[in-house]
Amino acid sequence: MNYLSSKAVEVYGFQTTKAGRELCGDAYFMKATDDNFLCVLADGLGSGEYAYYSSQAVARAVKEQSDEDVEALMKACNRALYRKRGAAVAILKVCFQTRKFVYSCVGNIRFYMYSPSGRLTYPLPITGYLSGKPQHFKTETFDYESNSKFIIHSDGVKERDVKAFLKKCESIELIADQLKKQQAMDDDATFIIGRLR
Repeated sequence: MNYLSSKAVEVYGFQTTKAGRELCGDAYFMKATDDNFLCVLADGLGSGEYAYYSSQAVARAVKEQSDEDVEALMKACNRALYRKRGAAVAILKVCFQTRKFVYSCVGNIRFYMYSPSGRLTYPLPITGYLSGKPQHFKTETFDYESNSKFIIHSDGVKERDVKAFLKKCESIELIADQLKKQQAMDDDATFIIGRLR
């Protein structure tokens, strides 16, 4: 499990590969600076080698252009998938100074943010996947409260009620450990869970 921490965010990232496969069809990248937090999760179509190449191309595109806004990053991810199998992609960028976050997703990746006041934010993704073809993106901006918790996960994550984990557990480390233990090996699975301080 990967751990990232700064004065404004604490994050765990976890990934497991489908049983019998050497390569994971999911990929993620996360980065925190003094000003913002950025992460991307990509779920390559299918599993194995070609799914791996697709998801890795997305993570690399975001890593190389991490200063761009979310809309530009989604376009970069789409370009990176030209002549590849394709991938579901979600990007989250949080601005600490304004206490706002921007989110965009195409495909079956889920995102939830739960605030201390009890508000659940769940942007609906656009169906489909990125493949280099012209694609519509829905990029949304939201406010967040201090100590809000969030999770982004691929469809391989087996827990169906991750919202309940966000509500009942104070520690994101505990949530991450519990989710990690629950993962079956019949699919690639990835989650990124964090707290915005």
